[in-house]
Amino acid sequence: MKMSERILSSWSPSPMLLILLSLLMASFFDTTSAQIGVCYGRLGNPRPNPSDVVALYKQRNIKRMRIYDPDQDTLNALRNSNIELILDVPKTDLERIASSQGEADAWIRNNVKNYEGVRFRYITVGNEVEPSEPAARALFQAMKNIDNAVSRAGLGVKVSTCNGPVPGP
Repeated sequence: MKMSERILSSWSPSPMLLILLSLLMASFFDTTSAQIGVCYGRLGNPRPNPSDVVALYKQRNIKRMRIYDPDQDTLNALRNSNIELILDVPKTDLERIASSQGEADAWIRNNVKNYEGVRFRYITVGNEVEPSEPAARALFQAMKNIDNAVSRAGLGVKVSTCNGPVPGP
């Protein structure tokens, strides 16, 4: 056996060395900055005003935000910020939106279309809807109506849910 073959056969990289090499290689690629997002919950008190929150996101290079309901002050603060937004349709609105395409159209008009300069990425329909709740039975139809409203408005926004399996009609 040649000396080079003996060296190669005796060298087995440790798992720690492989992890370190992987991290070193990953550090050469800027893949994480565009993927960081933070949920902006607004139930605490006191809380900063939305303009200050948007400024903090920008300062920290956070490119994505999720809000759990269409708050006018937050949506206005996001105009021309270049922060991508995931906007929830609250479960309290599901039955109303599921019952009428006109309600879904109005919801999209009032909470999405009227906020030019906001980068809507997704609209998620419902949040933390339990299968035993009446809202669960409305979830699928509400998603369909919101999706139709997005299409009618000519928006390139994806519609989804954050609830796992959606009960069918």
